[in-house]
Amino acid sequence: MARRSRLFNRVIRGICDWQVRTYRRTGGRRPATMRGIPVLLLTTRGRRTGLLRTRPVGYGRDGRRFVVIASNGGDDATPAWWLNLRDDPVAELEVGGPGGLSVVKVRASEAVGEEYDRLWRMMSRRHPVYLRYVEMTRRRIPVVVLEPFDAPPP
Repeated sequence: MARRSRLFNRVIRGICDWQVRTYRRTGGRRPATMRGIPVLLLTTRGRRTGLLRTRPVGYGRDGRRFVVIASNGGDDATPAWWLNLRDDPVAELEVGGPGGLSVVKVRASEAVGEEYDRLWRMMSRRHPVYLRYVEMTRRRIPVVVLEPFDAPPP
């Protein structure tokens, strides 16, 4: 897949901004999913600007940990939120629940080895769209683990 055009990226950024506002306004009830994948809001610090950036990201759970796939919809470009997390792994997420939004401070790490394989299987079984994304890109799609700060060590 070729990289997306600037216009396409601008449109996607606008849609993501709308999703963030709507998610917060509805306490995470809308949009609760993207392509059937549950959504949370991930806030990272921009690696170039130092500004906080929030994006809707599909996720799964592995115990108390949150698992996100840096697929970027199958694009060859790595998603900016993952580049930001590699530079500064401390982030905040907002996730909707019965009582509204919960805000959780997390530390990000990339799954490797057996953990990568296990989490990739878990996420792609639940959401087969990730298997299509692998076919669309030349890069290895990272599996990112978001560990809550108050969670016991693994």
